[in-house]
Amino acid sequence: MTVDASSIASSPALAGSTEPMDTAAAYRAPGRASSSPRLISQTATGRLNRVRLLQLLYDVGPASRAELARLAEVTKTTIGSIVQPMIDAGILVEREPRQSSVFGGKPARPIWLSPLGRPIVAVHVGPGSVRAALVSLTGTIRSHSSARFSGTRSSQRSIIDTIAACVEDVLPGNEKPLGVGVAVGGMVDTDRGHIVAVNLAPRLSGLALGPLLSRRLGLPVQLDLHPRVQALGDRWFGLGRGVSSFASVYCGEAIGAEFVIDGTVHRGASGAGGEVGHTVVDLGGAVCRCGRRGCWETIATHTWLRQAAAAAQLPGARSLTAGGLLALAEAGSKDADELLNRYARNIAVGLVNLQQTLAPDLFILHGDIVQAGEVFRALIEQAVYSGIAPRPGGEPEIIFAKPEDDMALLGAAGLVLSESLDQLA
Repeated sequence: MTVDASSIASSPALAGSTEPMDTAAAYRAPGRASSSPRLISQTATGRLNRVRLLQLLYDVGPASRAELARLAEVTKTTIGSIVQPMIDAGILVEREPRQSSVFGGKPARPIWLSPLGRPIVAVHVGPGSVRAALVSLTGTIRSHSSARFSGTRSSQRSIIDTIAACVEDVLPGNEKPLGVGVAVGGMVDTDRGHIVAVNLAPRLSGLALGPLLSRRLGLPVQLDLHPRVQALGDRWFGLGRGVSSFASVYCGEAIGAEFVIDGTVHRGASGAGGEVGHTVVDLGGAVCRCGRRGCWETIATHTWLRQAAAAAQLPGARSLTAGGLLALAEAGSKDADELLNRYARNIAVGLVNLQQTLAPDLFILHGDIVQAGEVFRALIEQAVYSGIAPRPGGEPEIIFAKPEDDMALLGAAGLVLSESLDQLA
């Protein structure tokens, strides 16, 4: 396949990162990146262009070859050479021709994701729960299943059985999925498909989830860190569509974040990075589950919130979350109102550090904190703005994802789709 690498790589719509690495490759590259410049092979260029064209479609919706060529600032021939293998693979489809314009000419046929293409199995494994979904190429969840397990008592074999059974509940009977994408709420080794450590669920630590699940299901399995997969979901299907650089942050029982930089989800060697909850914000602070002292997680997770609520003798402290805390504050509890403000400031401390380091223009916040709505979002935003040192440009935008959003599942589907695009000739 001949591709105009220079023109499509310089396109503002498709280019994203100027690095010679597409989204899929960014998930797989083992070891540290070489300091020497890399050239883009024809194969790598094909991978890069397919991922970028797919992202452009997700950003703008169904579009003709001519429209895609105009947006990408390349020729129709170039677009055709990228699109055709994806049509042949059943990933894209040509829709019915549009009505001709008043100037006549051949009616345009919009290109879009095939609703009949092979679906993807998406999985989110938390400290004691698993969710699975069958996702179409258009990002529609066709079926859904969930189950629970003990992350402290269950054997690894029983955990695998639970996850596999949950996946089997959503498998279609008449078609083979493209693969299985798994978002894990813990540290992972993406090269081997292993879970390295989950502090909240030690039984998951060391679990070779990817290879075991692949062997059990007879399907390829891609594994990655929950916040990183969540960021991919935001970029392809959510509030990050059309945004070249942003941070996707999860706040709940743990804290994690990932960054989309120039359109590409960042990851370290073998899947390292994203563990921002273990950045130190107080050298003299409490001991964290990781064994260090003063991590961000020690002042801004469920554990801290419930301990602080118990100390303030708030009702329901043992199971309190941001939404419940807001309800108590709005009911007139001064202690709850003070704790709500402290919680916002504690979340903001970590966000300010991220802003000072990488300066994303947008923070997309996930987790149960979004249930506290606009009041809590505004408190976090105010605390972030007051903590940022003077800098060029305006303040970052801080938005809440929708409650109970499916970005981790949709991102897991995007992970598999990226890999599938990589396999096209």
